[in-house]
Amino acid sequence: MPENIDLLIIGAGPVGCVIAERAANLLGWKVLIIEKRSHLAGNCFDKYHESGVMIHQYGPHYFRTNKKELIDYLSNFTTWIPGNYYVKSFTRGAFFPFPINLKTLSQFYKRHFTADEAKEWLEKIRIKIDHPTNSEEFVLSRVGKELYEAFYLGYTLKQWARHPRDLDPSVCGRIPIRFNEDERYVDHAFQLMPEFGFTSMFANMIKHKNINIIFDTDYREVRKSITPLKATVFTGAIDEYFDHKFGKLPWRSLEFDFKVVAKEFLQPCVQINYPNDHDYTRSVEIKHVTGQKHSSTVISYEYSKDTGDPFYPIPAPENKQLFDKYREQAKEETRQKHVYFCGRLARYTYINTDEAIESALTEFEKIKSEAAL
Repeated sequence: MPENIDLLIIGAGPVGCVIAERAANLLGWKVLIIEKRSHLAGNCFDKYHESGVMIHQYGPHYFRTNKKELIDYLSNFTTWIPGNYYVKSFTRGAFFPFPINLKTLSQFYKRHFTADEAKEWLEKIRIKIDHPTNSEEFVLSRVGKELYEAFYLGYTLKQWARHPRDLDPSVCGRIPIRFNEDERYVDHAFQLMPEFGFTSMFANMIKHKNINIIFDTDYREVRKSITPLKATVFTGAIDEYFDHKFGKLPWRSLEFDFKVVAKEFLQPCVQINYPNDHDYTRSVEIKHVTGQKHSSTVISYEYSKDTGDPFYPIPAPENKQLFDKYREQAKEETRQKHVYFCGRLARYTYINTDEAIESALTEFEKIKSEAAL
């Protein structure tokens, strides 16, 4: 075990790699990363499938941001290729652009809509709920019953194993309704993909003589034998850190079934959602955005489940109350022992890759300022 460690980081995902890089390069700290998996990059991990096709092992990761300074920072570790992400939803026997936009509405209702006509139409069909308290009410108040049942209800039931009425409005609220013909999944200014993959980008990030990493190791097995001189960063599940003293935080997990197809492309776009067909929630053909040239392709079929690695926190009031207990404990741990909790698992939140990296940069500044006191 390396000695005289300044910073101990638990988890070699985006947050851990970013904080390690900043600490080593800007402060000259010696950093040790402990990772329980056999690879870095967390759920951004990509690799070459046995077929030779690059896949995203834990589901598609689409990098997007509106902040050029974030691109500038990451460009120290990767070059980029364009990454406009297109998603369709298969419902009523047809593929519809998703999120809902003017093309979706025109195809669904078999009539042309201008932006003003679409707004008038949705105002007529939506259910008047001024203050939605759950995801069902939120969607019904925006698009009405027919679109809700076609695009949202079944997908949400499969994804969360809960009815939308039992989920916070934010679950469906993060999906926009567009009054234009932009079919991209998101409308951020920068939509890119690391040219050689996410794993390569994060590997470049931690190539530093002061950074060591140990894989296939559970932090709980070594926590008593490592005492960093400056601080600890914990990016794992916050309830695990505290040995589930208040109870387990519930998560949704995912299972992936990868199928090789002997043709260049199978799907019309990178992702197809299946709200009302099949047991899987979506199928992903990541070749659409990796830029790889290959005669075969790999399709990932995604199943949502209760057990397995934690992917999505379940946004419900009782879960927030439980997390709040852990958050108060975490604040005390930071104050007394200089343990910093950062990332989606440690903060029981759903964040995109750009948000995870931003949160790591912010947390590093906090660690740096408090270490100087």
